[in-house]
Amino acid sequence: MRTFIAIELPENIKTTLSRLQDKLKQCGADVKWVEPHNIHLTLKFLGEIEDSKLEKINQIIKDTAENKLKFEITLAGLGVFPNINHPKIIWVGIKNGDNETKLIAEELEEKLQRLNIPKEERQFSGHITIGRIKSWLNKDKLIGGLSTLRDDLPKEKISFIADKITLFKSSLKPNGPIYEVLKEVTLDTT
Repeated sequence: MRTFIAIELPENIKTTLSRLQDKLKQCGADVKWVEPHNIHLTLKFLGEIEDSKLEKINQIIKDTAENKLKFEITLAGLGVFPNINHPKIIWVGIKNGDNETKLIAEELEEKLQRLNIPKEERQFSGHITIGRIKSWLNKDKLIGGLSTLRDDLPKEKISFIADKITLFKSSLKPNGPIYEVLKEVTLDTT
C-alpha cells in the first residue's frame, strides 16, 4: 500500500490555503491543485510498503512522538520547487515550528531506515504543497501571481497547534488521491 507520514492541518487552515489557491487559479496556469481536504504537511513519504511492515511503522511513529510536546506552526511565505524559472511544486512555507518539524522528520528518517525504507536524499524542508504545475501554460502570469501573493501570508498570522503525527494510506484514483488515516499518535500536551 502507498503511504506517508504527515501533520494534518485543521479545517480553518485548509480553508485559508484554499482561498490562496483560488487567487492563484486566476492566473489561468496549468496546475493540479491539491484538494483542500487533502492539504497536509508531509514528514516522510514512504511509498509502497508491505502490510507486514505496518505494525513496525506504527511503533516507530509512536516512539518518535513520545516525549515530544505539541507545538505551534506558523505559515510564512509562498514559493516553488525547484526554482522560480522552472516551477514544478507550489508550496507554503512554515516559520514557527520549523525546527520541531525538522527534528521529527529526521528522527523518522533514521528509524525507518532500519526497516529498509530508503532515506530521503534531500534535506528535509518543511512546507505544505498546494499545487503541482503540469505545463508551462500561463507560466509568466503564475510567476507574477506568486510574486504578488508571496508576502501576503506574513501580514496575517496563520498558525495552528501541531498535536499529532498521522500515518496515511494514499489510494490513487482518476479524480485524485484519497487519503485514509491508518494511525494517529498524539504528541504530549503538557
